[in-house]
Formats: sequence, C-alpha cells, structure tokens
Amino acid sequence: MKQNFTVRHGALDGVEAFLSVARHRNFRKAAAELGVTPSAISQAVRTLEARIGAALFTRTTRSVGLTEAGERFFSRARPAFEELIAASEVARGIGQRPAGLLRLSVPPAVVPTLLEPMIASFCQAYPEIELEIVASGELADLAVEGFDAGIRMGDLIAPDMIAVRLTPPFPMMVVGSPDYLHQRTAPERIEDLRHHACLRLRRSNGSVAPWRFTKGNKAIEAIVTGPLIAQDYPTLLGAAIQGAGLAQVPSPIAGDAVADGRLDTVLTAFAVTSPGVFLYYPERHQVLPKLRAFIDHIRSQGGADVSRKRSRERQARA
Repeated sequence: MKQNFTVRHGALDGVEAFLSVARHRNFRKAAAELGVTPSAISQAVRTLEARIGAALFTRTTRSVGLTEAGERFFSRARPAFEELIAASEVARGIGQRPAGLLRLSVPPAVVPTLLEPMIASFCQAYPEIELEIVASGELADLAVEGFDAGIRMGDLIAPDMIAVRLTPPFPMMVVGSPDYLHQRTAPERIEDLRHHACLRLRRSNGSVAPWRFTKGNKAIEAIVTGPLIAQDYPTLLGAAIQGAGLAQVPSPIAGDAVADGRLDTVLTAFAVTSPGVFLYYPERHQVLPKLRAFIDHIRSQGGADVSRKRSRERQARA
C-alpha cells in the first residue's frame, strides 16, 4: 500500500520560546532568559500555535496560563527538548575533546607489531575514548561499516583517502625455516622459486597475490605455487616457521622470527620495498579530536620502531 509522508518544516521552531514562557508564565522573563525582545517571543509562540493548530496559552493583562493543549504539549515537549539539548552537548564534547567510540579497521598483522605496544598507554592517556579494533584482511568501506579510520599498507589505499604515514618504507622478505631450507637448495634466483613450496596470500578482491621483486630498475611479478593460500600474513608466517614452505611477508612481521633464528631470509638482493603502513580515513574538513589523538599517540610511540623495541625487550627478558 502506498503511504503518504508529509515533510515537516521547522518542527522545532518556537518550541524553546514556548517552554521558556511556560516555565516563567511570563513573556518578558522568557525574553530576558533567551536574550531576545518580548515581541520576538510573542511572534515565535503565535507561529508555533498556528502550525500546531491550537492555542497553547491563555493571556490576560495580569497573567499567562496554559490551555489544556498547552499543558499536554508542555508535558511531552519539555523532556524531549531537554534530551535534544543533552544530545547536542554530547556531540559538541566529542567534537571538541578526545572522547567517544573510535573504531579502526586493521589487518591482523598490524595488531601485534604496531598496535599492541601502544594500546595500554593510549587507553591510559585518553580514558574518555573507547577504542575498538576490528582485525580483518578485508578492505572495509569505512563510511558504510561505521569505521573512523583504517590501517593498511600504502599501495592498498584508495587515492581519495587521506593517508597518514605510520611507518617508514620496509622490504618484503622471502623467508623459510632452517629445516625447510636444509631439505632443499635455497633459491638464488627468482626463477628458482618454481622448485619451492611457496605460501601465498589471497587478496580481499579474491585474487591470489603474485610475489613482487625488483631486478635492477625493473619490477618483476612472479607467479608461484605451493601448498597453502591464506588471507593474512600472520598465518603465512606461522606456516613458514613450521616448515611448510617459503613466504613473502613484510619485514616488521618477520623481524622477531628472523632475529631469533626461527626463519632465514633468501633472495634479499631482489627484495621489493613496500611504501610502508598508513592510517587512512575519508576526506573531511575536520579530523575529530579522538582520531587526531590516536594519530599523535601512535606517532609518538615510534611507528615501525615499536616492533624493534619489542624485540629488544624480549631479548632483555630472556
């Protein structure tokens, strides 16, 4: 069944004036409270009455009272208007200070290497911010899915986004466990990968990512094969540590495993450099204070240096 909808223009016009007069039972006191002239208050109330279609006040030369319609309107409008004012104050507070829910879409690999070392200090520094981290390999539509920002490697970010660098560029490392490399001849050329079990990444668009290299000034994409396809780097890294094959992963992710001998690097002469990790968000005229606070805090923690700090801390505790 077709429904008819009426657009109500200026539904709140005159409500504040009405409520003030109803509280004071006096047009002049209401005008003083709102900082306008008594005639302006009278006009606002007359316009409201005309729009509603009922008289709200009974007026004499000595007093102002509410009609039955006015009493009912006052009993419903006052709490609703007060709630609206409270909602405006909450929104204004979020717009003026770091507060509210901050939702971030991040790849799983970023959580232990970049975010874990600074989550506690951020929450302590900004107790009015509620931080929600959604770890997923999918490239989220920030606006549709209600995220304030996302974190991804620079080459995966759409050009219409504002991107803020969080780490310097880093190489994409090809790594394998010592046991795996002991069983097979370590590759010395890119072409040698056809003789190896290569662990591959499936992109969010469904395609399997080729391995990327550089040879001189030439960019090379190698189509490799192997026993495992995963949607995130930590899974590939774990499989490589267990000896399932070679994996090409960002160096900050593999750094600890290489440093403690669980993984060895190969084909380092052909390593391609990733532009680094960026926080990104839709273009807006103003960055909300909660997001600005997060950006400033994560930068103050040293960005990519965080993973190296964690590695040194672990070695110191060992």
